[in-house]
Amino acid sequence: MIVIHCTATRADSPLSPAELTRMHRKRGFKCCGYHYYVRTDGEICTMRPVERAGAHARGYNERSIGIAYEGGLDEQGRPADTRTELQKRSLRILVRVLKADFPGITQVVGHRDLSPDLDGDGVVEPDEWTKACPCFEVKREL
Repeated sequence: MIVIHCTATRADSPLSPAELTRMHRKRGFKCCGYHYYVRTDGEICTMRPVERAGAHARGYNERSIGIAYEGGLDEQGRPADTRTELQKRSLRILVRVLKADFPGITQVVGHRDLSPDLDGDGVVEPDEWTKACPCFEVKREL
């Protein structure tokens, strides 16, 4: 499975790969928890080898690849789809390449889609999300 995340940082505040790694180390990780990071200019940064379990989605790390995009909060700090057109394009390309390289990947989901299904109806609805990340409907777009 591929799990899409946002960094939950403001769209008007750049976050370098080194800063992202520092944030994760502060949380006790050995390095960045994501395998890939997509910058606002569309640059795809490799952050952690895919052969190594991620640290991005508790309960799913051993069987998933984590991709985060820079942003996810608007200028007021509220959750929003802040992806640039270049980020959208790079995310589509990266997912396509990973699915080709790892044919066993059958799902591409947003981090919020892994929230518990509190009412047990088989669907994780917006009122059940534990977080808004990645602030867009992954299943529809990717």
